[in-house]
Amino acid sequence: MGEHSEDDKYNNVPYFTALTTYCNYAVIVLLGHIWDFLANTFGRGDGVNGADGSDYAPYVRSFEDFYARRVYSRVSDCWGRPISSAPGAYVSVIEREDNVEMDWKVDLQPTGKTLDCINLASYNYLGYGELPGGIDQDTLEALDKYGVSTGGNSVEGRNDILEELEKTTADFLDKEASIILGMGFATNSQVLCSLVGPGCLLISDALNHASIVVGSRNSGAKIRTFAHNDPKSMENTIRESIATGQPGTGKPWRKILVVVEGIYSMEGEICNLPEIIRVKKKYGVSLFLDEAHSIGAMGGTGRGVCEYWGVGTKDVDIMMGTFTKSFGAVGGYIAASKDVVDLIRYTSPGALYSTTMSPPCVKHILWVLSEIKGEDGTGKGKQRIKQLKENTIYLRKKLAEMGLQIYGEPESPVIPIMIYGVGQIATFSRECLARGLAVVVVGFPATPLILSRARICASAAHTTEDLDKALEIIKHVAKLSMIYYDTPKRRVPALKAPKKFEEKVHATDSIFSREEMVEHSTENGHTVLPRAAPDFGRFSFI
Repeated sequence: MGEHSEDDKYNNVPYFTALTTYCNYAVIVLLGHIWDFLANTFGRGDGVNGADGSDYAPYVRSFEDFYARRVYSRVSDCWGRPISSAPGAYVSVIEREDNVEMDWKVDLQPTGKTLDCINLASYNYLGYGELPGGIDQDTLEALDKYGVSTGGNSVEGRNDILEELEKTTADFLDKEASIILGMGFATNSQVLCSLVGPGCLLISDALNHASIVVGSRNSGAKIRTFAHNDPKSMENTIRESIATGQPGTGKPWRKILVVVEGIYSMEGEICNLPEIIRVKKKYGVSLFLDEAHSIGAMGGTGRGVCEYWGVGTKDVDIMMGTFTKSFGAVGGYIAASKDVVDLIRYTSPGALYSTTMSPPCVKHILWVLSEIKGEDGTGKGKQRIKQLKENTIYLRKKLAEMGLQIYGEPESPVIPIMIYGVGQIATFSRECLARGLAVVVVGFPATPLILSRARICASAAHTTEDLDKALEIIKHVAKLSMIYYDTPKRRVPALKAPKKFEEKVHATDSIFSREEMVEHSTENGHTVLPRAAPDFGRFSFI
């Protein structure tokens, strides 16, 4: 991957777009405060600062909830859309309409109709989120034999199939042991406190997921961040922290743990794992790798970013992942040494104070793992992994050729499309839905103010015809939304692979020629997909 500065990594945001986006927010803020002032002055408030004249305390504050009332409430229909089908290649979205009598209060009611849409919104990377994604006879028998719940925690609620899944997961990742938890978010937020605590230092990528943020804060450890996906910044942070020691006392840290993600779900970027491991070994710190989005989706056999980069999993101390994306199930895992897994099992709140995974889900995951590893003798799992890779590259290439600005690596199934403008977020989402395409849009505070985006996810479940239909919809809606910030000449993506893995990756059947893959090589010999915008820093919203 090589080391790049922020300017090298991203194209500049178009100046006119940046200016109009900031101006739009300025107008919204100005008009919103004028309306609040008039409402408070003339007693027409909606509970803001007690302006309704009642004796009750106000249930919102004008400043604290300003964004929610004046911005989010007007576009809330673009989020939290309920569905009435499996999240497969297609999904049935329940249509809703706003109750205009509720003023700014969000009260969307179902109309009784559903919209059948191509699904580019769900994390259904390998297509196991729908039938026949594992609801086979074995899974139904597990429901009959074990019931819906174990009724116990990871110590008391273990049964033979859960132990089998823990062993299978550890073997799949070439680790000594693993522990399975029933919730993916809790795998980070309720486990990190067992690994570090007071007197320890947790060094986190600046754009790590909210579950890592929550888990880090719960741990009581000192937290420091480094520039996103920048091993040099990470090394500087480690060196400075070791030199200065604990705040106030200068004592050495009890433990230093670095936390990174395999694929960053808002950027679609793959972590620079080889360089991170090099720095980790140089300073003798521990490494925690979150593979929620990369396990199953990356590598020739779906074993994640370690396989993608060609590095051994033994170089990563603690491997975390979820079964909610590539596996179409629930829950997560921690794979590490037996001592670390035992520590988590007997001290982590996520293991001690919650029930273990539902037995039918355990059986479903075992079924998926057997297919991915080729133990079923069909080769379907290998074909799904290959199909995901081809669909990902195809989508990225076509979107870039349209002139849309996209984030991330060519093989990352998470594909952010830059929107920028506040008004264009809702336009893009609503127009796609009206034309039969389900997508996710993301804005402040989940992204910096100016870097709003749509985020689509590739899936092995889609055919080329599905993707072409979705691309036509995106092309039309992008024109309506006016988000063509790039031109085809400036953006022709190439398949990028780690240098040591390059021949192996290129030797597989591909939808592009080798000439296309290496057309945009850098001086370091790595193909690079130009990025969409500079990172202005992420606002914390936890």
